[in-house]
Amino acid sequence: MRIGHGFDVHKFADIAGPIMLAGIQVDSDRAMLAHSDGDVGLHALCDALLGAAGLGDIGQHFPDTDPAFHDADSRALLRSVMDKIKQLGWRVNNIDVTIIAQAPRLSDHLPAMCACVASDCSVSEGQVNFKATTTERLGYVGREEGIACHAVILLERGESAP
Repeated sequence: MRIGHGFDVHKFADIAGPIMLAGIQVDSDRAMLAHSDGDVGLHALCDALLGAAGLGDIGQHFPDTDPAFHDADSRALLRSVMDKIKQLGWRVNNIDVTIIAQAPRLSDHLPAMCACVASDCSVSEGQVNFKATTTERLGYVGREEGIACHAVILLERGESAP
C-alpha cells in the first residue's frame, strides 16, 4: 500500500464564474484564475495519486507553461493520471478530499463530486469522500481571495477496485 497527499490552491479572477470543482460546475460570482480549468479538487487529487505512485507531481506531467494544457479539462488530466497508476499495477483503495472555501457554499455539491471522481477513478462512490470547510474568515481563503484543497489517497496493488 502507498499513501499520497496532494494540495492545490487557485486565486479567484475578477470575472464572473462558474467554477469547476471536483469535475462538476459550481455557480460562483467569480471564476478561478488558472491556466487550465482551475479545478483545485482534481488537481490536488492528481498530485496525491502521482505522489503515492512515486511519479512526481501534476506540474511535471501537465506543465502550465505548455499551451496544450491551456483551458484543459481537469477530468481528462485525472483520467490520464489514473491510466499511469493502473499501468504500474496500482488501484485506488480510498480517496479523501477537503475543499477549503469561504465561498461559494459547497455542501449541496459534495455527493455529485464523489460520483464524478468515483467514475473517473473506477471505484465505488463509497470509496470516495469529499468534505468542505471554511477558514472562519481567516487568511486568503477567509478573505475570499481563492480556494484551496487537500487530497489524501491510499493505493494498493491489484486490478481496479470494485
